[in-house]
Amino acid sequence: MQGQAKIHIIGAGPAGASAALFLAKHGIASVIIDKASFPRDKVCGDACSGKVAWVLKKLDIPNWQEFISKNDSLASWGVKFYGTKNNELRVPFKLNYKAEAELAPGFIAKRIDFDNYLISLVKKESLIELVENCSISYFRREGKTVFFGNDKLNKHFQSDIILAADGAYSYAAKCLMSSSPLEENNALGLRAYYKGVKGLDKDGFIELHFLEELLPGYFWIFPLANGEANVGLGMKSDLVKKKRINLKELFEKVVKEHPTFKDRFEHAELIDPMKLHGLPLGGHKNISDDNILLLGDAAALIDPFTGEGIGNAMISGMLAAELLIDLVPDRNFSKEALVAYDKLVYRRLANELKLSKKMQDLTSYPWLFNFIVNKARGNKELRETISCMFENVDLRKKLSNPLFYLRVLFGS
Repeated sequence: MQGQAKIHIIGAGPAGASAALFLAKHGIASVIIDKASFPRDKVCGDACSGKVAWVLKKLDIPNWQEFISKNDSLASWGVKFYGTKNNELRVPFKLNYKAEAELAPGFIAKRIDFDNYLISLVKKESLIELVENCSISYFRREGKTVFFGNDKLNKHFQSDIILAADGAYSYAAKCLMSSSPLEENNALGLRAYYKGVKGLDKDGFIELHFLEELLPGYFWIFPLANGEANVGLGMKSDLVKKKRINLKELFEKVVKEHPTFKDRFEHAELIDPMKLHGLPLGGHKNISDDNILLLGDAAALIDPFTGEGIGNAMISGMLAAELLIDLVPDRNFSKEALVAYDKLVYRRLANELKLSKKMQDLTSYPWLFNFIVNKARGNKELRETISCMFENVDLRKKLSNPLFYLRVLFGS
């Protein structure tokens, strides 16, 4: 990388890998550093919306559809929302779809498989250097350069700009950013893999169950290939702490005793230990500073209502690369120059995240949330709007129009 800006990406998940791939597509070299070696697991719901496919298309990856068609992934045609009365709202990602003849807008794949697929693409790029098994124990900024590394491993780096894609509790952000995220915007997610869950949707619809004991969180069931399912629950961190909730005990109680699920899980087999992980929601106020951009979970870009995280992470990686293409020639990575990244990301995602936060807040009032679910069952416009939250990244202007909500609430 002699003579070029030194770009280092911390974290090789979907956000970091996407950023590196987009940079390489435009002839810009980068180094990705990850604390693990691949393939590795990541606690997640495993659902990939149409945004993921959209970003892969933007990368011009030949035959990317082959990953979706493999046995380790499952085509997904929609989502089913359930209110507290187990009232179902079935929302397809595409109206009048033909599952047997079309490529599904979304898919469900274990993160160990999907992330490893992205890493396989990274390893094919000569402009990307991948450093595995290297956790970072220090960052320090000196002038316009960031020095970082791990003393015990005797690995040290210096960079012009850091793309922090190191997850929910980003150490890079903690060391290099002047602001901290709010605890009230975080959630905790518990994930388990099962085999033999009854009633999984034949078209791969994911299930979000808004149970009263979890509000404003939810219980999920995402079907996987080979008869498996990703099952879990998410709940706001401040409520877990305030109510002293043991999420593992709550999860087991829901599966074994809740009238909606006890029959479905009666003969189901837990095939992987339960795992807990942080879920940063709704976007941090500041996602850039001198010499640093926050990507994906490090920027808290998980959708507060739907739990969409992978697609938003990949979009943030793409947008970070788009900005750097313009900044690399002059090596201007000042806070003033990089704040354009905040604008790019929130121009794309802000309306969606704000709407989802309102819908998350709505679930705190079960009677009102049930009213909306029942209303949407007979309201085509609302169903299509919810669909676009998952699949379409460009058609969201209606979400900022108050008249839309008046029509939803008081229209037919």
